[in-house]
Amino acid sequence: MSIHLVSNGTRSLEHYSHIAKQVDSYVDYFHLREKQLTARELYNGALLLIKTGIQPEKIIINDRIDVAMALGVGVHLAYHSLPIHEVSRTFPSIQISSSTHSLEEAREKANAGARFLFFGHIYQTSSKPGLNPRGCKKLQNVCQHVTKPVIAIGGITPENVGEVLEHGAAGVAVMSGILNHHNPQASAKQYHLAIKTWKGGHHEKTV
Repeated sequence: MSIHLVSNGTRSLEHYSHIAKQVDSYVDYFHLREKQLTARELYNGALLLIKTGIQPEKIIINDRIDVAMALGVGVHLAYHSLPIHEVSRTFPSIQISSSTHSLEEAREKANAGARFLFFGHIYQTSSKPGLNPRGCKKLQNVCQHVTKPVIAIGGITPENVGEVLEHGAAGVAVMSGILNHHNPQASAKQYHLAIKTWKGGHHEKTV
């Protein structure tokens, strides 16, 4: 079971790095999702993470394959990114994850070479105003029909971590639940404990 902390583009990467250092012992992957930044700015932000002590294997860059390859870290591909199979063919050493929003899309991306998948949004969230959440039943359907680990995203709190794990998720992705919390370290610890104390057992598909 893994915890993914995704930057939300609303604060500086210096601030994100400061939080990352605090929560490193509780978080498995740090995603830099900064659509507004240039390649150089994103590269420097990732270097800042590494300088604060985050291991490169825990860092994942959203969309920018060039930055990920330059740093030797993972890449997370979205709907507007290059096709997974082309990235995997051209850069066979890179670890690829991808966002999905339906079973068909999840199957396609899993078969194309994604190491793991994000699926959401699961619950109502302020980052997706006006859009109905997909819910745990759809999450479960995806988890049951793809061969790769599925990470639940969207409105995830320490209180509902157990529910998404019960429906097959191999982990959770969090943004505001940690980044906007008045005590990010305490919040990350709550997510960590929610996973650690989950009584539903262990899934074979893990990240």
